[in-house]
Amino acid sequence: MRLIFIRHGDPDYERDSLTERGWREAEALAARVSEWKVDKFYCSPLGRARDTASLSLKLMGREAEIKDWLKEFYISVTDPQTGGERIPWDLMPAYWTNQPLLYDKDRWIEHPFMRTGPVGEEYARVAAGLDGILAENGYRRKDRYYVTEAGNQRTLVFFCHLGVQFVMLSHLFGVSAPIMWQNFFVAPTSVTELVTEERIRGEACFRCKRLGDVSHLLARGIEPSDSGFFCEIFGK
Repeated sequence: MRLIFIRHGDPDYERDSLTERGWREAEALAARVSEWKVDKFYCSPLGRARDTASLSLKLMGREAEIKDWLKEFYISVTDPQTGGERIPWDLMPAYWTNQPLLYDKDRWIEHPFMRTGPVGEEYARVAAGLDGILAENGYRRKDRYYVTEAGNQRTLVFFCHLGVQFVMLSHLFGVSAPIMWQNFFVAPTSVTELVTEERIRGEACFRCKRLGDVSHLLARGIEPSDSGFFCEIFGK
């Protein structure tokens, strides 16, 4: 079975939609998605994700199921360095790399910084939502892997956001979410593909075959957006 996670196009955050560039990205993406045999589409309720999905869905004559837990992982926490409110990622390297607990795949949510907001509760909600969909499709979580009575070759597509995508990958891979948030990046409309690997009958793991692929943009001569990637800003 394939899980395909797609980040929304270049965002206009003020209007919760897409920029002109984002719409061009979504158009290029739609041409790619329309070539897939997709069994089910899922989408975040936020405008920028729904707008991105709309062109693919219209081209294919399909609809997506809206899942509230696919919205961006905007949980308010207290910044350990400034005391202000912020989201739980994009921390400064001198701070987070010296916090061993943030590297722990099971206990990172116990870090005092993460406990200043409902990070653990929301992480569990996203994980439960994803596992519920997988169970509906024949893959039931057991410990840190999945069991299945009969594997399948279905394709499920999720239109969502950078932060929540890494939460789902963290859950599927058994990796600390802060490690995913701080060390990985996926550009707008990028495609991340996971495929089940069943080396022992009835036991499956999801293995990443591509992460943040933007070949559909490059084929159209569109330079991928860096939205969400923090380039050097010192001295400003």
